[in-house]
Amino acid sequence: MSESMSTATLPNRQPWLHSAPFDLTFIIGPAFVVTAIVLALRPWWLQVETLPVWLWVLLIIGVDVSHVYSTLFRTYFDRAELAARRGLYLGAPLLLWAAGVLLYSFGSDVFWRVLAYLAVFHFVRQQYGFMMMYARDDGVRSVWSRRLDQWAIYSATLYPLVYWHCHERNFSWSVAGDFAHLAAVWPERITALVYAVVMLAYVAREIFSVRAGHSFNWPRNLLLFGTALSWYVGIVATNNDLAFTATNVIAHGIPYMALIWLYGRNRVALAERSIQSQPTAPFVWPPLQRLFSWRYVPIFCATLFALAYAEEVLWDGFIWREHGAVLLLAASLPTAHSGSVLNWLVPLLALPQATHYVLDAYIWRLREPGTIWKEVLFSVVRQPPSSLGTQKLSP
Repeated sequence: MSESMSTATLPNRQPWLHSAPFDLTFIIGPAFVVTAIVLALRPWWLQVETLPVWLWVLLIIGVDVSHVYSTLFRTYFDRAELAARRGLYLGAPLLLWAAGVLLYSFGSDVFWRVLAYLAVFHFVRQQYGFMMMYARDDGVRSVWSRRLDQWAIYSATLYPLVYWHCHERNFSWSVAGDFAHLAAVWPERITALVYAVVMLAYVAREIFSVRAGHSFNWPRNLLLFGTALSWYVGIVATNNDLAFTATNVIAHGIPYMALIWLYGRNRVALAERSIQSQPTAPFVWPPLQRLFSWRYVPIFCATLFALAYAEEVLWDGFIWREHGAVLLLAASLPTAHSGSVLNWLVPLLALPQATHYVLDAYIWRLREPGTIWKEVLFSVVRQPPSSLGTQKLSP
């Protein structure tokens, strides 16, 4: 997600994406909840050397990989979006696979390092995107003030990453050694100073703004605080793989899936309200619209889980051989040992992940031509969510 956004200021109105209960539960809240759990269960996870299988299924398949596939509903499954940028959606996977094969030919460590940094870029930009969405009604503020929002969210994410590069950590992003290590601590010290100055300036700006009579933007400030808290606790304050994985995955994956579901819900509702006598179904397969009602949320999640499970079966069967107890079909697949086979296979298996990272940099851009995502996401849809998906749209 990228690009700053602003609209006319709406006095005494908090810029929730949907509503306070929805945003606090699914978008802002996960960072606070998972951080609180990590801190409360510190004596337990300090004794855990490897991620328990049940927790691996929950975090990796249920959230991390599942959130990758939720992008399908914003891209390949969206009829208008696919038609508007067909070249991007068809060409991106092919180019990424070719780039992955080229990188892997230089060594698996090169491939995994580039993929890890691509993932980091995606994770940082997601928090930036949410920050800008929640700042969209602050358009009367100065350019400097809007820049301070950007510096604050970048500082909250980049400082822990710089710390990670300067200090040995007992975890990795994807595979061991995927991050480079800096044999010096001065970059972390300088970044910490910049972080402190930016946050002090941000807090001072908020205090003066409220004293000047402006409303306090609760979602923007909670999003920033939750991001700073979860990234600091997961990377800096703790040095444990379980703690990092939990804070990293939950605080990122659940808000993203909630954003996709909310977009799809509004997409369906707006299509149903079309003044045309034969409105066009928003998705390439009309029954998909039913997934964006409250009663079908379990099926929406189960669909994502099934896709993620299938991917992990392929990874475990061809490559890892680590979770055969839960990935039952993996044992029937032949393990790939040949270097030439791995050179083509590993980038192919990583393609959904890489495509998600790259496309996400495009699909939320305001100035990208031929997209209506802002109008859809920020629409005030007052139709009860339970009624969505009950009407039929023409294919």
